[in-house]
Amino acid sequence: MAKKWSLLLTELVQVRGSALNRYGFLLCGDRAEAADLVQEALVRVFAQPRSSWDMGDAEAYVRRTMLNYFVDQHRRRARFVTATPRLAQPTAVAEHSEGVGLRIDLLAALKGLSPRQRACVVLRYYEDCTVPAIASQLSCSEGTVKGHLSDALARLGAALDTPRTEVEGDTRS
Repeated sequence: MAKKWSLLLTELVQVRGSALNRYGFLLCGDRAEAADLVQEALVRVFAQPRSSWDMGDAEAYVRRTMLNYFVDQHRRRARFVTATPRLAQPTAVAEHSEGVGLRIDLLAALKGLSPRQRACVVLRYYEDCTVPAIASQLSCSEGTVKGHLSDALARLGAALDTPRTEVEGDTRS
């Protein structure tokens, strides 16, 4: 039985590991933290695997665990971050490709969102989830999700100096 889970874990990491890392990066905005987020989720999920899992079920469960862990971790850290002065800021690495400035601006704008707003934006525009699906994943009402999305899009639009209609993209529910 343990060998089956080991094979499933190995296959999941080989086939979907980069997608899980991208998802983690969009949630937290830092590659090292994203890798830690993936690692923590894999450990939590595969410590108690279910008997009827296939790779799709395991990946969905890992993504859900990543989302929950990110929101919980941010809530716990928030008290310490406000109390501890920041001694050094990370330095930006200049790249010589087109669109780098926009990418940096977007990442900076995403950091200005609350964890729930950021989770809603990532689930809506990266995972292509509907509002009811996001509400289900975050265990809140659809109105709350719409409020988080509206506030997040307003903040992103202001931070990027972009009219709100350009930020929103499509308006599916």
